[in-house]
Amino acid sequence: MAAVRREIERKYESGTGRLPDLTGVGPVAAVADRGTAALDAVHYDTADARLAAAGLTLRRRTGGTDAGWHLKIPAAPGVRDEIRAPLSDEVPPALAALLRSRVRGAALRPVLRLRSTRAVRHLLDARGTLLAELSVDTVRADRLTGTAAAADDRGGHDDRSATARWTEIEVELAEDGDPALLDLLDDRLRAAGVRRAAAPSEAARALAETAPPGHRPLPGPPAPPVTAGDHVLVRLRAQRDAVVALDPAVRRDLPDSVHRMRVAIRRLRSALRGHGRVLDRAATAPLAAELKWLAGELGLDRDHEVLAERLTAALDALPETLVTGPVRTRLRLWSASRRAGARSRVLAVLDGGRYLALLDALDALTARPPLRPAAGGDPAEVLGRALGEEHARLTAALDRALALPPGPARDLALHEARKQAKRTRYAAETAAGALGAAAGPPGAAAKALQTLLGDHQDGVLARRALRELAGQAQAARESSFTYGLLYGREEHRAAVLEAELPRLRARLRPFGTGRRPG
Repeated sequence: MAAVRREIERKYESGTGRLPDLTGVGPVAAVADRGTAALDAVHYDTADARLAAAGLTLRRRTGGTDAGWHLKIPAAPGVRDEIRAPLSDEVPPALAALLRSRVRGAALRPVLRLRSTRAVRHLLDARGTLLAELSVDTVRADRLTGTAAAADDRGGHDDRSATARWTEIEVELAEDGDPALLDLLDDRLRAAGVRRAAAPSEAARALAETAPPGHRPLPGPPAPPVTAGDHVLVRLRAQRDAVVALDPAVRRDLPDSVHRMRVAIRRLRSALRGHGRVLDRAATAPLAAELKWLAGELGLDRDHEVLAERLTAALDALPETLVTGPVRTRLRLWSASRRAGARSRVLAVLDGGRYLALLDALDALTARPPLRPAAGGDPAEVLGRALGEEHARLTAALDRALALPPGPARDLALHEARKQAKRTRYAAETAAGALGAAAGPPGAAAKALQTLLGDHQDGVLARRALRELAGQAQAARESSFTYGLLYGREEHRAAVLEAELPRLRARLRPFGTGRRPG
């Protein structure tokens, strides 16, 4: 099983490696010399540097106290999760799986060899507790060509590979350390003439400094969008990138990762379905269908988790005198049976050929988009019209639901209105770059409706589950009183929510289409 640790660090450049005295900086009471270590790391990537482009680092390192395979995944600016696996000849399967959305069918091969002499110092507080580790690395980086990689496997070195040398300083916060300490240390280091590193990592610097003449650097930020098609493609690429970036988090079962990936998938699908004047629907419809499939597969576990949390919270809110029979035990068993196998199913989907083919298809679409004539038009006019049409559909869907009497038919119609509220909100997000503040009111109104109708739909599902649980209890000769009580509370909550709908309907003011807002 791979081990994970959170790295919060800052890197600095120093020609000499000299350090100012850091004693007395904040809580630092002492600086302890921990000696030197010789580190030897071979970094892996695809031939077209997909990992480097995503800010990912995969290396096999020997020497020091943490020899083994290391995969570093950005979590926030200056923060990375380092996932470790024991030394082996091949990339460990657990790490390879976390890279599958990036690598897909491409081979991982050695691209760099970094050999460092590391001088380590521990920054300690008055009780001797480790606050941060400071290291000064004298680095030699060799870019590995095909022959160099083979030589490296034999323990040798090919002189034809480019080489770079530098000295850098790294300050890494101890586990559970206070990030404010890094700011204090930063002030002292920079006052002493030490400057922040320009490159985000050793590997990024090594790739840049050992690049052969004429080598194309990693792609920079894209040009600002100009046409309507540009704006839609910016949206598609951002959400495609979000799906790919969230893949490792879903595999690691990190909190909220499945929900965030599903939101990105829905935004992708909405952009494909809602901009038929910009993109040829004949080309995008199959992709939209595959995105619907993927969101559904990921949602099986997530939807049940949300429902179980709702029922548990409702049960916890009841006085104990109103809880009759083994309600908590039955709810727990019911939840466990529904979730059984869900985790393995999600992983099977992410490892499957259908999902990886969908990612390839999204890449192909964004690289060679099937643009229609309106793609070259004024973005405010084209995207404003698309938003106006979604807004009109939302108004009509809500009016249809409100015209129905309370009951299953209205519940279904409100669920359809909720889905249209999502599409309207996402259309407003896509149009925001072109429309500016004009996209705000329809987007905010749609979001408010989506939130309320989402609560309403969760209540519909909760009542359905409570009927099922009550039936199981009665079959086992248990009291069903508590389930009925919870059912009644859900009915009351639904009535309160539906009473709010006319007020939110009033916020759906007409939004002009086909013209530049202004």
